Amino acid sequence: MTTALLEVSDLTVAYGQVVVISGLTLTIERGQLACLIGSNGAGKTTLLRALSGMIPATRGTVTFEGTRIEKLATPDIVELGLIHVPEGRRLFAGMSVRDNLLMGGYARKDGKAAMLATLDEVFSLFPRLLERQNQDAFTLSGGEQQMCAIGRGLMAQPNLLMLDELSLGLAPQMVDELVAALRKVNATGTTVLVVEQDVGIALDLAYHGFVLDRGQITVSGSSQELEQHPGIREAYLGLDAGIISRSL
Repeated sequence: MTTALLEVSDLTVAYGQVVVISGLTLTIERGQLACLIGSNGAGKTTLLRALSGMIPATRGTVTFEGTRIEKLATPDIVELGLIHVPEGRRLFAGMSVRDNLLMGGYARKDGKAAMLATLDEVFSLFPRLLERQNQDAFTLSGGEQQMCAIGRGLMAQPNLLMLDELSLGLAPQMVDELVAALRKVNATGTTVLVVEQDVGIALDLAYHGFVLDRGQITVSGSSQELEQHPGIREAYLGLDAGIISRSL
């Protein structure tokens, strides 16, 4: 019996004539806390956008919870439980923290009481958001905005939470808080995939990792295995980003 939650096969994604993802194959197991790492321009954000229906695939299949989704619109993908927290947070300006969070549950059909119960869970996970629930979300610090963006994603009760650039522009202490929160989320049974530029943070957070290089997954394995991989160690030190793919 398969435990695969998300299966991507031979996926190709292009912007016009520029191919960014080329023949990519990837499997996310149910319950995983995984990371996707790679250099700038490797295609990490493009992959998340394609999985969430924001940009079309030119070839390949994406199967989520047993359903083919590569041709579905984003709202339909959200209803299936695949939630994408984009880079840059993209909170709603002029709206309170509470209202931003509630917007995350727009597709739910289980009623107000269930929605408010999830809101309480988000506030328990991020007490700062409870303290600032009536504050304009755009006036939060960068780290608090990231908490709000993650919380908004959790309001949809995701089966898979995809997060693009967890640590970008944040202080180390705030990153530690977010890492701890995502581990708690995963411990409740939610599958998590984090795209992260900082390889050290990514491998510290996740239990399994994928390396994306030039539009393809070139290495995958446990975080411990990736930490010891000579190509990744050298690429992380900045000696040669291309060594990841050439070392296989």
